[in-house]
Amino acid sequence: MSPQRGPSLPYSVVSAVTPSRTKWLVASAKVQGGTFAPEPPRLYDTFLEVISERPQPASVVVYAPIGYRDTKLQGPRACDVEARELLLHRRTLVHNAPTYEILQRGYARPEDEVDVITIQRMSHYLEVYKEMKPYRQRVIYEGNPELSFLVMNDQTPLHESKKRDEGRVEREEILRKRIPNIDTVLDAEMPGVAHRNLMDVAALLATARRVFTKSAKRIPADAVWDSEGLRMEIVY
Repeated sequence: MSPQRGPSLPYSVVSAVTPSRTKWLVASAKVQGGTFAPEPPRLYDTFLEVISERPQPASVVVYAPIGYRDTKLQGPRACDVEARELLLHRRTLVHNAPTYEILQRGYARPEDEVDVITIQRMSHYLEVYKEMKPYRQRVIYEGNPELSFLVMNDQTPLHESKKRDEGRVEREEILRKRIPNIDTVLDAEMPGVAHRNLMDVAALLATARRVFTKSAKRIPADAVWDSEGLRMEIVY
């Protein structure tokens, strides 16, 4: 993201981003003092379009890995290990981040030991890898919806899968309780977009607000950088 151009605005913007099929689903909100006003979500074809939005958001939380190991021999990222410890029975929702070896190759092989979700989202992850630079981490952060819900649910992992009716009800109750006017996101009618993606991006929007207000947590607490200077961390 380049420096903001145009007139000074009376509000700030925060955004959340998640893969949605072949596109990127983005939810934003205007923030001014205690006012938090979510806007209807949007779809973009590329991650470059997402990070080129105007007005420039003050914080962006993306459901995709940022910061990578060189090879699998280095073991899992510390942020993924800590996230799994926090999520307990929901730990499988923290997926294996691709390595630089995989990203530079452009695809995963069976011996790379990445999970099915990572393989399915590889085209999205490649876009993030190509666009992310250390200076962009002043605004763009990695998040995980399950950790966002953990915070909103009093540091307790959710009980049900978002693919089940019980899980949808559980998530919507938390979102409506914790985020003002979030129905603007949850009730959006977007052909081709699964409702679970709307719940994910709504949860990440709460994290983007916490990043903006400097109340978000990050794991690990002590920064870890990869070989290209990107921080390997998750905010929530």
